[in-house]
Amino acid sequence: MSPDKMKQCMDECLRCMQACNHCYTSCLEEENLKMMKECIRLDRECADLCEFAAHAISINSSYISQICEACAEMCEKCGNECKKHDHDHCQQCAEACFRCAEACRAMVA
Repeated sequence: MSPDKMKQCMDECLRCMQACNHCYTSCLEEENLKMMKECIRLDRECADLCEFAAHAISINSSYISQICEACAEMCEKCGNECKKHDHDHCQQCAEACFRCAEACRAMVA
């Protein structure tokens, strides 16, 4: 794996983690929390997995491929949920998730 590809993926993972954390806290402020329940849950899981993936890349873990594959799947799932909601924070999170999924898939290709 090229150092540039690794850095790009790590950066996208950290951006996605931040977007998911922002979406999570913003969703908690929304009027209809029940409607946002799945978005909130996926934001938390996605943020944690993105942080873990960035860490794994930073230490050049021998499990990068498996971790990045799992991260891509999680980001795709979170992004698809977030894009269902019209809130700006959800739309921005969805974009970050899809970029991260693409970067993680490039790592395992």
